[in-house]
Amino acid sequence: MRVTARKTVKNKKVKGTYRSAVKKTREAISNKDFKTASEWLKKSIKALDKAVQKKVLKKNTGSRYKSRLNKSVKNIAK
Repeated sequence: MRVTARKTVKNKKVKGTYRSAVKKTREAISNKDFKTASEWLKKSIKALDKAVQKKVLKKNTGSRYKSRLNKSVKNIAK
């Protein structure tokens, strides 16, 4: 039970980190702010990679998130 509680706390921290980064990236994309979106994209990719590394997310899920965010940021650059 104690191990589960420890892992739950760790997983929630990692999840919160990547979710907030992705959320801020999406907000910047919806505001059509390329500079801010690209900054947050870097942070999101880093957070998603950490989540995959810690096995909070599966590898393909992390890749899908990164790909979709990257595509959206590139679209507002045009």
